[in-house]
Amino acid sequence: MPTPRVEFTYERLPNGLRYILAPDPLAPVVAVNVWYGVGSKNEAPGRTGFAHLFEHVMFQGSGHVSKAEHIALLQAAGGTMNGTTWLDRTNYFETLPSHRLDLALWLEADRMATLLVALNQDNLDNQREVVKNEKRWSYDNQPYGLWSHKLQAHLFPPEHPYHHPTIGSMEDLDAASVEDVATFFRTYYAPNNAVVSIVGDFEPADARASVERYFGPIDPAPPIPALPDMSVPLSLGGEVREVVTDRVPLTRIYLGFRAPAFGDPRLRALEIGAQILAGGKGSRLHRRLVRQERIAQDVAFFVMGFVGGASIAAGWATVRPEVDPAQVEAAYFEELDRLTREPVTADELGRAHALVETESLGALQRVEDRADQLSMYATLFDDPDRINTELQGYLSVTADDVRSVSAEIFHADNRVVITYVPAPPDAQGAPAAPDAADEEPSA
Repeated sequence: MPTPRVEFTYERLPNGLRYILAPDPLAPVVAVNVWYGVGSKNEAPGRTGFAHLFEHVMFQGSGHVSKAEHIALLQAAGGTMNGTTWLDRTNYFETLPSHRLDLALWLEADRMATLLVALNQDNLDNQREVVKNEKRWSYDNQPYGLWSHKLQAHLFPPEHPYHHPTIGSMEDLDAASVEDVATFFRTYYAPNNAVVSIVGDFEPADARASVERYFGPIDPAPPIPALPDMSVPLSLGGEVREVVTDRVPLTRIYLGFRAPAFGDPRLRALEIGAQILAGGKGSRLHRRLVRQERIAQDVAFFVMGFVGGASIAAGWATVRPEVDPAQVEAAYFEELDRLTREPVTADELGRAHALVETESLGALQRVEDRADQLSMYATLFDDPDRINTELQGYLSVTADDVRSVSAEIFHADNRVVITYVPAPPDAQGAPAAPDAADEEPSA
C-alpha cells in the first residue's frame, strides 16, 4: 500500500537560509518550524549547556520585541510555540491561524537578526537560574534522574562531543559571561545555519515573499566551525558497570549500547528490533519479565538516533520488590541474545511494522510534525524528501536485518550497565545521601 506523499519546495536565499514550503489547504492553521544546526555537540569544553541556554534566551526579547513579548504576541494571535534542544540541533516552532503567518516569520527573523540587542547581564542571569532550576528539578533531584547523563558519559569518551549532556553543568553555566554567550550566538544562530519550514494553509507565493522580506536582509555568519572527527567503533571494547546508591523506590537496571548513526539503514532495523523487544504489552521483554515471570515492574528498550559517529540503544527494567536483580538482568540479556540467534516470527515483524507505520502516519497528519520532520531531514541530511522515503525504509526491514544488527550490537563488549539501588535508611529514618563515588561522571 503506497504511503501518502508530502509535496513541498526546497529553496535557498542568497544569505544561505534554506526554507521549505509545504502548502496544505485542508489544514485550518499554519506551522512554522526553525531548525538551527547547533546542539550540545557544538559546545566547547568548559562551555557546556550553551545551546540549551539559548532555548530560553531566545524568548527573552530581541531588537524590536520586548522581554516575553514574543510569547505574548503569539498567544494573543491564538498560537502556540515552544523550543527544544538536542545533541545535534536546536529548534523553535509555532502553530497559529493561517492569516497570522507573517507574525511568526517576523518574530523568528527578528530574534535571528537582533537577539544580541536585547541580551544583557540581567537577562543572562535570569535565564541561567531558570536552567539551573530545570536541571535540579528534571535531573538532579529526580529518582533515577541522571541515568541518561551517566550512560552518555560511559558510551562516549571525554573528548567526544556527545560525552556531556545537553543541559550542561552548573559550573559551566555559572562561568558563562555575556560575551561568551554572544560569541556562541554570532557563530551558530545565522541564516546559513538554519532551515525554516512552513506547512499548512497558505499561498506559496505569499509565503515565499514573506520569507525573502523578513529573512533576506540578515547577514550570514562566517563558515560554521567544523566538528572534530566523531567516528567511534561500534563496540566499547569491554563491558562497563556502575552501581548507584540513591534515593530511589526500587532497584532499576539501565543498560546501553553504541549503535549505528542516524541515517544508517541498520539503525532502522534496530528500531524495529526495539519494537519487538519492548513495543507494548505483546513485546518479548514485557511478556516474559512483567507478565509471565513477574520479576519486573516495567521494562523499556528504545533507540536515540544521533548523526555523529554513533547512536545509543538503551533500556531498563525496574526490579519488583524481593526479586534478585541478577535474575532480572539475566532474563533481560537472554531476550537480547535471543534476538541475535533466533528468527523473528512473521507475526512479530508484522506487528513491529504496524506500530511504526501507525506512529509515522499519525505524525504526518499533524502540520507541526510535518514541519518538524522537513526541517530535521534538511538540517541533518540536506534532504527533506526523506519525509517521503523513511517509512518505506522501516517497512522494508526484514527479520534477517533485525537479527544481523542485533548480533552486531548486543554483546558484552559493547555494553554499559548502570544499576540504581535504594539507599538504606540512616539513623533518622531518611534515605542516606549518595556516596561521592556514585555521583555523575564529570562532563
